[in-house]
Amino acid sequence: MEYSRDRDRDRDRNSPEKDKEFVEKLVKLNRTAKVVKGGRRFSFSALTVVGDRKGNVGFGFGKANDVSEAIRKSVEKAKRNLVPFPIKGGTIPHEIEGNFKASRVLLKPACSGTGIIAGGPVRAIMEAGGVTDVLSKSIGASSQYNVVKATFDCISKMMDAKMVAKNRGKALKDIWG
Repeated sequence: MEYSRDRDRDRDRNSPEKDKEFVEKLVKLNRTAKVVKGGRRFSFSALTVVGDRKGNVGFGFGKANDVSEAIRKSVEKAKRNLVPFPIKGGTIPHEIEGNFKASRVLLKPACSGTGIIAGGPVRAIMEAGGVTDVLSKSIGASSQYNVVKATFDCISKMMDAKMVAKNRGKALKDIWG
């Protein structure tokens, strides 16, 4: 019995170091009320973005009767859904457009020193992913959940130099010169 208790203690000691490598950004917190016989019963939903500032980013959506529980659930889902995306010199490799329902997001690479020119959800995703210079425009519906999904559509469509070389059937050296 003592052996398992010691093992659990070590696991707890190591977990904060593991969590420190991720940046967590709360994009949206929503409160809904359900009217019951005794009054109103509140429920919360949270949309968060998690990233390691090295090109991996994910988002999660969690619901609970408590704010902290909803945020915790959404962060756990975001960590499970991490997606890699290429970063070239602090910016994205090429211009790209992503869609989700009525939301459209346009991302453009920017030169060094420009900063992140983006609104709410797109800014959170770019900061968590480690992008330092990017231009963006959100077109259409401004629902934060849909904008996040459209931005992740952009990320899934992005290609790095290795992928382009593979698709063209050439070596990476041939493309870069």
